[in-house]
Amino acid sequence: MFTLATAEQIKMLVRSHFESNDDRFRTVVLQIAASEAKKGHQTFARDLRGILDKYYEKNNKIIPFNKELDGLMRTELSDGKLTDLVVNDEIKYRIEKILLEYWQRDKLKKYGLNNRRKILLTGNPGTGKTLTASVLAGRAKLPLCTIVMDKLLTKYMGETSVKLRQIFDFISHNQAVYLFDEFDTIGTERSLDNDVGEIRRILNSFLQFIEQDESDSIIVAATNNPQLLDQALFRRFDDVIHYTLPDREQVANLIRNKIGSYNHKLLSLEQVADEALTLSHADITMACNNAVKEAILNGSGYIDENLIMRMIIERKEVYQRGGI
Repeated sequence: MFTLATAEQIKMLVRSHFESNDDRFRTVVLQIAASEAKKGHQTFARDLRGILDKYYEKNNKIIPFNKELDGLMRTELSDGKLTDLVVNDEIKYRIEKILLEYWQRDKLKKYGLNNRRKILLTGNPGTGKTLTASVLAGRAKLPLCTIVMDKLLTKYMGETSVKLRQIFDFISHNQAVYLFDEFDTIGTERSLDNDVGEIRRILNSFLQFIEQDESDSIIVAATNNPQLLDQALFRRFDDVIHYTLPDREQVANLIRNKIGSYNHKLLSLEQVADEALTLSHADITMACNNAVKEAILNGSGYIDENLIMRMIIERKEVYQRGGI
């Protein structure tokens, strides 16, 4: 026998089908899946989500199932893989541990334990924090939902906290990986001299919402400025991972990953790696892409160490000209 809530959901499913409202249809199915998961019907919930993921992966990479949030969130299906991340072994191990606990969360719950799913990523810009959220979504086979911070923050008193409540209400009913990028914009230390009452209210609201959240979603916050974060935030996260600029070995591996499909010659990258040590993963990726494009456009189709070195130097000059 259906509960009243389930009966209402079935009505919405039928209505959204005949109205050709795919967004509402998907949202209701995800709500049913989340509800069934909480009742212990994990296989049924996974089957429902699997049907949706398979359909949307085949038909569209973008999943606009969050219209009720009025542009507060961008949603997409990720095909991110661990091999996409060129990070040190410690970071990769901790990401693998997050995924293992997610896959085995039902087993942990039998012992009264929860999987780590509230994750704070800190470190230099361009070092793989956003990519990590994409990898978590891809490996967990969940949608990746990125909170649009400039839409979240408003000048009107109390409005941002209301939007945060809407987001966490959505999180509780729609299982996904949720990314709060540039997190320091709402997580600033409450005792800073430039703080105002509204910022304190926003931070207090976030602390309350994330502490109360008991969903099966993975919540990721990323910041380039961990020193600005309020200390109370660190206690609310199950894991904190710090990212750094790549070392020589990571630089070489990153370059080989990016140009491997274009150039099969074994390159000697020691000097290139030394030159690129002050650059981030994102900068090195951009330099490799520029090298590939130049090789294609000049007709040679060949990438050597000199070409990569030149692109690395050009990328470094971007910062030197900007006085960085």
